[in-house]
Amino acid sequence: MAGAFALEFEKPIAELERQIEELRRLSTQRSLDVRREIAPLEEKLAEMRAEIYKNLTPFQRVQVARHPRRPYALDYLNTIFTDFVELHGDRLYRDDPAIVAGTARFGGRSVVVIGQQKGRDTKENLKRNFGMPHPEGYRKALRLMRMGERFRLPVITLIDTPGAYPGLGAEERGQAEAIARNLEEMATLKTPMIAVVIGEGGSGGALALGVTDRVLMFENSVYSVISPEGCAAILWKDSTQRERAAEALKLTAPDLLGLGLIDEIIPEPLGGNHADPDAAAAALADVLGRHLGELERLPHDRLLAQRAEKFLKMGKFEEA
Repeated sequence: MAGAFALEFEKPIAELERQIEELRRLSTQRSLDVRREIAPLEEKLAEMRAEIYKNLTPFQRVQVARHPRRPYALDYLNTIFTDFVELHGDRLYRDDPAIVAGTARFGGRSVVVIGQQKGRDTKENLKRNFGMPHPEGYRKALRLMRMGERFRLPVITLIDTPGAYPGLGAEERGQAEAIARNLEEMATLKTPMIAVVIGEGGSGGALALGVTDRVLMFENSVYSVISPEGCAAILWKDSTQRERAAEALKLTAPDLLGLGLIDEIIPEPLGGNHADPDAAAAALADVLGRHLGELERLPHDRLLAQRAEKFLKMGKFEEA
């Protein structure tokens, strides 16, 4: 993990990593054997990382989910999928680079993959609109989902967005209608569907790709109706109350699993997915393969019945 990208609570880890790297550099330059000096530091580093990540607060998990070195949709498309062919445009207005979509191969099968894509620098973020799709992005996604149903291809969505773009042009072109249509049609598509929250799952912008047979979340991802900052600004008129808002929103993977809103938590490598992207990709591939195998064995009528039951029971409660 580069120190320049260390989160506030990760700075002790970054400092220890810097010390270890400096010792290694000196050993190379001066041909010194510093293994005895490095070993206890590496042991201390592992213990520190484990202790910090074992006790993350909800808002610290939000920060990890937003980490600029966290793997994005295209990173997974380049590691666990093969033969990806990107398809563009909604056939109505234009292409939306905030959503990448196309066909690919996964585990020996053809699939449709749809992912929300952020950028890692200013130029890329402007191109990808900071991962906030316009209505044409959601219409492109729905076009690809319909194609998956037509050719009997499973659909996999990778969710990572602060939310749908709220600009005037997006609203004029029917942002709310595009999201609502995705929700409606995803509920009845006759093909196995899996959604994975790989980073931020923000509001309807995320839900528009989330009405699927299985909803999975990485351990340090978040999924919520609004960002902590937005919630704090509305409830307390003070965006600095974001930590309080994050606690109240119950946006972490363990919270959502307990509420029955997601189906499984994908463990992350120690230090988060940004610390070991290859291990994160391997974990995602393993879980996706297992769930796809289970869903592909179900007849369409059973698949749709289970999907409907899954979402209809959300929000039910009993009064004591």
